[in-house]
Amino acid sequence: MPTPEPIDIPRSSLEQIFAHARESFPDECCGWITGDKDSNAAGGVRRAVNAYEPETHPTAKNRTAQTAFVIADQDLLDLNHTLDDDVRPRIIYHSHPNGRAYFSETDKANASDPWGDGPAYPVQQIVIGIDGNSVVEARLFAWDDDAEDFVAVAEFEGLDI
Repeated sequence: MPTPEPIDIPRSSLEQIFAHARESFPDECCGWITGDKDSNAAGGVRRAVNAYEPETHPTAKNRTAQTAFVIADQDLLDLNHTLDDDVRPRIIYHSHPNGRAYFSETDKANASDPWGDGPAYPVQQIVIGIDGNSVVEARLFAWDDDAEDFVAVAEFEGLDI
């Protein structure tokens, strides 16, 4: 069964989001990577603020910024305002400070359309697994219509950072 094609990300952009994860540790970081609408590559990194607050999180009210993220209001507006631009968000990223790069049930719930029609945004998702010593791993996930779920489409080597 074919999976969605992963968006190409230059190593320099991966290193930028890995650095963001390190700076945010032990909290989760978040942001997105931009690319041309007609290209299968994305390299522009746009950091966002993790504005997680238990009272306002849609699905994870019993967690902390170390185990959940919410893209800050202004950042989310910026993301939404550029979705139809020639250079647009192609990948949303966030980190898991437990060292594991997996798409959790909370991640899936937050990335899915609330009406059950697939992803909430026309982007792929990258999760950075970071711990106290290094970026352990990162994985890219994309919506698969056949599976009706997000599936891993690429893995990236970590970094001692």
